[in-house]
Amino acid sequence: MSGKATLTALKNLQVGQHRIPAFNNFPNTSIQGKPLLIYHSAFQTPSASQIESHLSSIGVVTPAWRYTMYSTSHFHSNNPGRVEREVQKGDVIVVPAGVAHRLLEDKGGFSMVGSYPGGKSWDICYGREEEADKVGNIKHLGWFDKDPIYGDKGPVLDVS
Repeated sequence: MSGKATLTALKNLQVGQHRIPAFNNFPNTSIQGKPLLIYHSAFQTPSASQIESHLSSIGVVTPAWRYTMYSTSHFHSNNPGRVEREVQKGDVIVVPAGVAHRLLEDKGGFSMVGSYPGGKSWDICYGREEEADKVGNIKHLGWFDKDPIYGDKGPVLDVS
């Protein structure tokens, strides 16, 4: 598949917002207070290379890899409420730093384009007590100045 990725018009985009309380040593959305966002069907039947090209053209996040999701709960500190959602092709999930996530079930070759703000390197934390210093650093992270998918307007700019 070649060409540009086709986006759902912002006015037609359905967005889910989920605020997830801290649980055990997983801070979830409790530190920054920013929700996990799901842009339902943001891309219309895209290829991975089209998504990577689109993300690079917007310039907010840097495509870092193509892979599946780890089946072990983990979170990124630099980058029991829970959300269980069957992710569909074309969905975008904005996961704030500290939000635990994992793959529960793969129904046919799940793969995604993983991207991080500002091209920063990322870490993986597993909710262990010795990671407390990393968790404390989450409060110093900024939020988006532009939406990673829609640019100057978009759902990440509408959260408080």
